[in-house]
Amino acid sequence: MRRRHGGARLIQSARVVDIHTHILPRTLPDFGEQFGYGAFVSLVEQDGELVMFQGDEFFRVVDRRLIDIDIRLDACNRQGVDAQVISTVPVMFSYWAKPQDGAVVAAYLNDDIAATVAAHPSRFVGLGTLPLQDTDLAVAELQRCVKELGLSGVEIGTHIGDVNLSSPQLYPVFEAAADLGAAVFIHPWDMMGMEVMKDYWLPWLVGMPAETSRAICSMIFGGVFERLPGLRVAFAHGGGSFPGTIDRIQHGFDVRPDLVAVHNSRPPRDYLGRFWVDSLVHNPGQLNYVSSLFGRNRVCLGSDFPFPLGEDKPGTIIRDADLDPVDETRMLAANALEWLGVGR
Repeated sequence: MRRRHGGARLIQSARVVDIHTHILPRTLPDFGEQFGYGAFVSLVEQDGELVMFQGDEFFRVVDRRLIDIDIRLDACNRQGVDAQVISTVPVMFSYWAKPQDGAVVAAYLNDDIAATVAAHPSRFVGLGTLPLQDTDLAVAELQRCVKELGLSGVEIGTHIGDVNLSSPQLYPVFEAAADLGAAVFIHPWDMMGMEVMKDYWLPWLVGMPAETSRAICSMIFGGVFERLPGLRVAFAHGGGSFPGTIDRIQHGFDVRPDLVAVHNSRPPRDYLGRFWVDSLVHNPGQLNYVSSLFGRNRVCLGSDFPFPLGEDKPGTIIRDADLDPVDETRMLAANALEWLGVGR
């Protein structure tokens, strides 16, 4: 019997649910010292700021709303957000690590998220992370996340090293998520082309949207959605560049099925409406297009809290899109609850 944590039940009456928010533990073990290798993430107090390092390399200054729950809740109250779906920062995925070590990192992060949800069950719903570099370990941690920790699903990256989400080695993970009724949130990370796009923040401006389209196309053409119709998946950033290129993707399928339709003969447009996306598209007009493409019941509020590429006041894009009140209500909360598998 699948056990739901209190948070998933208690948010049923929430009017504003943000599915795309990130969190970190207040402290991180020195995984690099523990395992004896690798650019594992650490948090260091430095000149009054909290700084994230990857190994010995500076990565970014950390917004304290990532680690301080009181500050986080105060921000939610001021922004009018009733509940957040919390997931780790993608740099923590650590898919490059040795499998057993990746499993240790994932378990530490998942235990912390579960404790946060347990302490504030009406405000947070948790998504775990998985050591996807090893299928058996990933499935075992997914089962622990749902059955023991009471998390509502998992967040995963758009690829695992050189492996796309269409890979047979990942199918058992998606199959287990469908069987468990676990929601899956897919977030870009380790963006393609980073080594040749070092200027102008291009990995975040160009690579991230492309990564999400890569993931959607992989799951469509790899037959994941076809084989698992009950799998509930949401993609970050409004589906990235996929909405802007779906006609090219469909045309490619039509004219070169010998290259595109090798594992799934159904057209990509048939899958519009089979998955969810968040609302973080930065423009009400674009939101209207995205919602017309995927369906207004398939767009959920997502702010990327608390990062600068996110939405300062979650829900503003939705409220400024001149939607029908029913559709606005859906996007602010009801669609999220459906994706999470939480009934009204």
